[in-house]
Amino acid sequence: MTRLLLIDDHILFRESLSRLLSAEHDLEVVGACSSAAEALSLLVDESVDVVLLDFDLGEWQGLDFIQAARSKGFSGKILMVTAGMNGTDTLLALKRGASGIVLKHNPPAELIQAIHRILEGGTWLDPSIAQSLAVAATKFETNSPSGHILNAREREVLKDVFEGLSNKEIATHLQISEGYVKAVLQQLFGKTGVRTRSQLVRIVLENPTEYGMMSEAGPR
Repeated sequence: MTRLLLIDDHILFRESLSRLLSAEHDLEVVGACSSAAEALSLLVDESVDVVLLDFDLGEWQGLDFIQAARSKGFSGKILMVTAGMNGTDTLLALKRGASGIVLKHNPPAELIQAIHRILEGGTWLDPSIAQSLAVAATKFETNSPSGHILNAREREVLKDVFEGLSNKEIATHLQISEGYVKAVLQQLFGKTGVRTRSQLVRIVLENPTEYGMMSEAGPR
């Protein structure tokens, strides 16, 4: 069983989400908190695998909770479940240790899929957030300040990675072979010093200036 902790200051949403997730055979809700302080206290007493965290918690922001939880030694996954976040807050959340972002208006099945994805070590970005970051990815400089040189094909593949496309989908979109997509990904891994797609996304998001990324403003 995957043990979940919910943090949201809206009681109707919190209780509805708790009932929804408790109905899943492999998920267990061990706590549903209205405040960051309450949640931090519960983390001391409960074993938690995944925290589902709202961004706006009144006196606290989700970013503050992430920092406090990590400083207290919490090593589980954190998934933002929010009405919206701007580009700067998205980058900060991922840099501080969030594994993904799901928007509240999306279907419950997508949230459950996101939980399973991050448990497998992946990163989950809501498609609308990924799309805005994909637009930013097209603004990569051919010769970035870090000295990484990305050719046109690498930038095309990277853009599709940000949009969440699989290797097969990228191959279809760009009209190239799947083997070529894998080769380009290996080139990107080598230039960024990572080994997986999720690490590639994370390192670019964590170093937007170094890689020529521009933060996109969005709804909070």
